[in-house]
Amino acid sequence: MVGNSADIQKMLTLNQKIKDKTATKIEKDEYMKLLFQNGSVTKKQYNDYLQGRNTEDILEAGLIIGGIFLLGYALSKLIK
Repeated sequence: MVGNSADIQKMLTLNQKIKDKTATKIEKDEYMKLLFQNGSVTKKQYNDYLQGRNTEDILEAGLIIGGIFLLGYALSKLIK
């Protein structure tokens, strides 16, 4: 489960690289794996991504989902 600060920082970095279109395939795969481990994408979505089905659509959804997750994480830290 994503939650420690190293994982959060990695997600933030990967999210930005994907948005900037500078991420490698390995970095995109790592980002999707982090989202899957966090429960932010389903097993089917993750498997479809790994199998090369709808990868761009799933990655775009992952960016939105990951952004929401990161925003929620930041807000929870501010509230504490």
